[in-house]
Amino acid sequence: MKTFNITGQCIPRKHYMVCIDDKLTEIKKMVDKGNYFVINRARQYGKTTTLRILAKHLKEDYVVISLDFQKMSAAQFKDECTFAISFSERLLKVIRNRRNIVAGLSEESLSALQEALGTKHLINLGQLFDYLSELCDTADKPIVLMIDEVDSATNNQVFLDFLAQLRAYYIDREDVSTFHSVILAGVYDIKNLKRKIRSDEEHKYNSPKLSQRLYFWNIAETFDVDMSFSMPEIATMLADYEADYHTGMEIMTVAEHLHYYTNGYPFLVSSLCKTIHDKCLSWTANGVDEAEKHVLKSNNTLFDDIVKNLVNNTSLSKLVESVLLHGEQVSFEIRNPDISLGVMLGILVEKDGQVSISNILFETQILNYYISIAQIRGVVGRYVSDTKQRYVSNGRLDMSEVLERFAAFIHAEYRDEDGLFIERQGRLLFLSFLKPIINGTGHYAVEPETRGSRRMDVVVFYSGEEHIVELKIWHGEQAAEDAYDQLTGYLESRGQKQGYLLSFCNNKKSPREGKKFEYKGCVIYEVIVAYRDKE
Repeated sequence: MKTFNITGQCIPRKHYMVCIDDKLTEIKKMVDKGNYFVINRARQYGKTTTLRILAKHLKEDYVVISLDFQKMSAAQFKDECTFAISFSERLLKVIRNRRNIVAGLSEESLSALQEALGTKHLINLGQLFDYLSELCDTADKPIVLMIDEVDSATNNQVFLDFLAQLRAYYIDREDVSTFHSVILAGVYDIKNLKRKIRSDEEHKYNSPKLSQRLYFWNIAETFDVDMSFSMPEIATMLADYEADYHTGMEIMTVAEHLHYYTNGYPFLVSSLCKTIHDKCLSWTANGVDEAEKHVLKSNNTLFDDIVKNLVNNTSLSKLVESVLLHGEQVSFEIRNPDISLGVMLGILVEKDGQVSISNILFETQILNYYISIAQIRGVVGRYVSDTKQRYVSNGRLDMSEVLERFAAFIHAEYRDEDGLFIERQGRLLFLSFLKPIINGTGHYAVEPETRGSRRMDVVVFYSGEEHIVELKIWHGEQAAEDAYDQLTGYLESRGQKQGYLLSFCNNKKSPREGKKFEYKGCVIYEVIVAYRDKE
């Protein structure tokens, strides 16, 4: 039986995989045009797997040579001569190990390169490219060069010189033979290398020499093929699994729920599926919900990277915090360095012209991180630990009690704060209060349609039940009625008949008491948090 794979390259005969034929078709169109481009996506986004499958997809029309810079040590980039020799040795090894590649190349050209290595006549990049040009000229079919893990070399001057040589031959390719197409793959786009290279004076962000070297990439096409998995693509993987296990799952329902949490991020889709299988969870929407809880608790390098990138990039972290916790609307402008970096690292996406967190799993992980470092956690911890037993009865979470106690907590601990404090910190305060109550048994997610607006819908999962809470700033009775409409609409979309509305009020006292009432066929528990002391 195949398995769901979340480590390394996916292999079709061993692993359940989505069908990416449409993506391969789009990439092949770029290759057919002779484009040079970078497949730059965040970590664990399926770049290596895509390159391997693409190589097979292209082999009828091209000689495909695939290299991996991660297999070359830092010492092999120390100077031109060392790199030229190391690159050639790696190239020849790959070619000799692939019969279909050898068959399409001139043995005479390969022998010439091999002889140059043996006699140490290969001493610089210029000579290397002379041999590569001869290899391309004598090949039976156009040569496509793929280089994976280019990030491992991007802090090195020799690599930039290598790019410059590629550019020079590309420009002269009407007169000189060179690669038909070049595909690089890594997290960093060549255009963004100036963010990564900081090793010495020459490599500073505004270095003229560096900018001149990176001018190479003005020959390259923008790679805009969507590498995320769509719901129909996810369904192809589920159908493959269902054919083996006959679970009776409703494939499109499960695919939709997987996409809801992941926004098609390949590693996350496979992680949820693997968790469902390994934990013997049901292949239903509820099973996906439960799998999300397990994945959020797991130790994996992707989540570690998300936190690390926020810690190491203060400006990006502030942007994420403003969108996620303060509900600020930030126009999406890819030329903004923080937005560009967030997109490149897989943290941010564009949605309806606004900056948004890329998926619910990342959002929840980031929220958990902000909760863990918030100064309020000590106060919350003491308050919740003293009264935790009142929130759960017979294994069921009493959300109305959670909201009432949260309102009392805010008044007791933050009555001297002004309205701006609660507007900016209310979401973090509530989630910080909620998390220790549900921790271990339940988990939460933020509805993606509201995470960048002035309201936030939080879905709390506890013992198989869903509790939907809408957080808003109090703006009067008319606005409250609009909130009822929003909440009931969302309840209907989730198949629920009961919801909760938590409003933060900046008045000296509440405009009125909260209440429980029926509205448009749903039961709503409303709690108004008036936290400031009366005069």
